[in-house]
Amino acid sequence: MRWAARRGMLELDLVLEPFVNSQYAQLDQRDRYSFQQLMLCEDQDLFAWLMLRNAPDDEELIGIVNQICEFTRSAT
Repeated sequence: MRWAARRGMLELDLVLEPFVNSQYAQLDQRDRYSFQQLMLCEDQDLFAWLMLRNAPDDEELIGIVNQICEFTRSAT
């Protein structure tokens, strides 16, 4: 997942890479699957979701996006 978390936008790299390095190993199977699905999304969508500009339509992605956002807020 470390490779998948490397994106075309520096802003996404700064959010996703620390999350993967610190939290991915502790995720349960469902959340790992959700993260894997998240990595299939377009960078523009990921950016909007992780910057809290809007939320994913897919309910399964909302949970992992929230976890990433919480981790990012707590790390700063």
